[in-house]
Amino acid sequence: MNANGGSTLTLERRRVPLIDGIDKVTGRARYTADLDHAGALIGRIFRSPVSHGEILKLDISKARALDGVFAVVTGDDCPHTYGVLPVTMNEYPMARGRVRYRGEPVAAVAAIDAATAQRALGLIDCEIRELPAYYTSADARAPGAVLLHDNKPGNLEREVHHIFGDLAAGFAQADLVREETINCAEVNHAQIEPHAALAEFDPASGRLTMQSVSQVGYYLHLMLARCLELDESRISIIKPFVVGGFGARVEVLNFEIVTALLAKAVGGKVLMELTREENFLTHRARPQTDVRLKLGIKRDGRLTACECEAIQRGGAYAGYGIVTILYAGALLQGLYDIPAIKYDGYRVYANLPPCGAMRGHGSVDTRHTFECLLDRMARELGLDPFAVRRVNLLQAPTRTMNDLMINSYGLAECLDKVERASRWKERRGKLGPGKGLGMACSHYVSGAAKPIHWTGEPHAVVHLKLDFDGSITALTGAADIGQGSSTMVAISVAETLGVSLDRIRVVAGDSALTPKDNGAYSSRITFMVGNAAIDAARNLKAMLIEAAARKLEARSEDIECAGETFRVGSGAQSSLTFDEVAKAALVDVGAHTVKGTFTCPPEAQGGKHKGGAVGSTMGFSYAAQVVEVTVAEDTGIVKVDKVWTALDCGRAINPLAVEGQIEGSVWMGMGQAMSEETRYLDGLPAHASLLEYRVPTISESPPFEVLIVESNDLFGPFGAKEASEGALAGFPPALVNAIANAIGVDLDELPVTPDRLMEALVERRRAQRRGAMRKAAS
Repeated sequence: MNANGGSTLTLERRRVPLIDGIDKVTGRARYTADLDHAGALIGRIFRSPVSHGEILKLDISKARALDGVFAVVTGDDCPHTYGVLPVTMNEYPMARGRVRYRGEPVAAVAAIDAATAQRALGLIDCEIRELPAYYTSADARAPGAVLLHDNKPGNLEREVHHIFGDLAAGFAQADLVREETINCAEVNHAQIEPHAALAEFDPASGRLTMQSVSQVGYYLHLMLARCLELDESRISIIKPFVVGGFGARVEVLNFEIVTALLAKAVGGKVLMELTREENFLTHRARPQTDVRLKLGIKRDGRLTACECEAIQRGGAYAGYGIVTILYAGALLQGLYDIPAIKYDGYRVYANLPPCGAMRGHGSVDTRHTFECLLDRMARELGLDPFAVRRVNLLQAPTRTMNDLMINSYGLAECLDKVERASRWKERRGKLGPGKGLGMACSHYVSGAAKPIHWTGEPHAVVHLKLDFDGSITALTGAADIGQGSSTMVAISVAETLGVSLDRIRVVAGDSALTPKDNGAYSSRITFMVGNAAIDAARNLKAMLIEAAARKLEARSEDIECAGETFRVGSGAQSSLTFDEVAKAALVDVGAHTVKGTFTCPPEAQGGKHKGGAVGSTMGFSYAAQVVEVTVAEDTGIVKVDKVWTALDCGRAINPLAVEGQIEGSVWMGMGQAMSEETRYLDGLPAHASLLEYRVPTISESPPFEVLIVESNDLFGPFGAKEASEGALAGFPPALVNAIANAIGVDLDELPVTPDRLMEALVERRRAQRRGAMRKAAS
């Protein structure tokens, strides 16, 4: 039984276009930079020119005196740290006393126009005594390295050590034990919409209104109150349309607080738009990670033990780092049945922009390494990769060794679907020179079961308002950032009530109107907000049935709802339309608002070990995919010919949106696997534009065949789980495994660029020559 009864409801599946789609394709949608900023001053940020150093002098007098400049603020104007995790707030909106990465905000100006603001930045006199800067995890951890934060010995933000099961016995039982180390480059979200914020402060009322690209309006609300020393009741957060987030905006960003500080300083409105280069400095992306993995397996492919070490270069501040390094280990579990697992994780400070959450948060690099090594070991034992995955499947319902709850598990069907669709058995090894097939599996959470800020409130709340015109307005704080969550809310309400989708309006992300929501992260909205929407709709339906019973002079339990018609039993002659019942429901009370909630029960909130809440969820999505490639050995160019992806989303509330989300996640996985890489030169991004940072274009994008698997999760809304992140982590290893199948080369670095592939081919030829020489000598 669903916690809100959702799984007992039937769902009429339709391919529903997103309810905001027309606004977006016609240009009517207004994003933060499009908002009415008449009378707004222009904000600009002065950034550190060095990677690490002490601020000896910061003279803003000339900038402040420039005609057209209304305010200049520095770190002295905000003595409060901020951050997404209450226990790791070690970052100021603008540096105070010390800078820790090149491009860190030091001061900001608000001026009459952009040109004046830029001139003012040039008048700021900043003198910094440089300190040693560290751009790799190894250098930052080296003996004698200067600490970026005095309370973090060894420049370690967090180290994690978890052991589950008998590791020594597991490896002793294995017939084959192998170990690999794989390096995964830092990658950027590369969302199309640059960061922007519009803040307005009214000195008469002391109220601040903020409109921003944030995915987490509630957390932004909290941090603005903290940093500006405002009562939370004096702040309103409004989320305009957002063009993608992918994790880039799941924590409060410095420019948002700086914009608010400027607005308060001038007593008016300030618009801040970051350049693309500034977006790369304010990115919070997936950290560069070195993964060392050791696996033990039996001759039949059964896993006996797993030992993993992950070292993440996290940048200069904490951000989401603790969560990221915990996810990397926690999600080694929940996909396969592994009797013993040891995980050591190290999150390292370095003099680079802070990293954070990105689609598939924390899990992608360790999953890539795991699936690559598992494939190599299967090959060594002469086993089919599909067979190895099947022999290690879990049996749901179950709990993992780290106490993650698994209620539905459609991975077996995912494997069956992609194996058949790709004609794996008939085609693998028979495609001709330079062509190959590879496969991999992956999974992800449907929302973190334990919220970051624990207040005792429900995890999700939805209000439904019924008014005189028969319309139903769904009020939700959930942030639709392009993933279609507002459409999901509308469908959930309409299906539960049995009314037309056109009758539902959705108002989202306005803290003055909508109930609080924790935000768009960890694929939580469908599961949590969807269940809350169903709960609200059931409460409204009960009220409507009571009104119909009064009008029809019948008992409530005898009323049937058929579409938008209410009647007494199936054979009754008398009936009422929805509009008639709505009017009857409002007699004596007027417009009516009902509430629905959802809360993850304690048993879903993870284990009791330190960090055990990370990875906990009410439901995991599961994915399997096959990638077909053509490899040109003379150039090192890899062409993806086709991708088959099957994902267990529990139940596809809107198959059209589910397919789009799966395609998008696979496409992002392709970018990380083949071309995307954030490199730095003396701490400055080497390719801070979308011309230089290589995301896949339409010319590189292969045909996708998306296969939806429905395991009907016991607790999901209509049985649904997440659909937008679970498939991402499977593409990189499937690609690398396909390349190995095509040309016999195993690659240990991401992305697989032509130069890296050519180096691997050259090394293979060298190894072959050395082997031939040894054979000849013997």
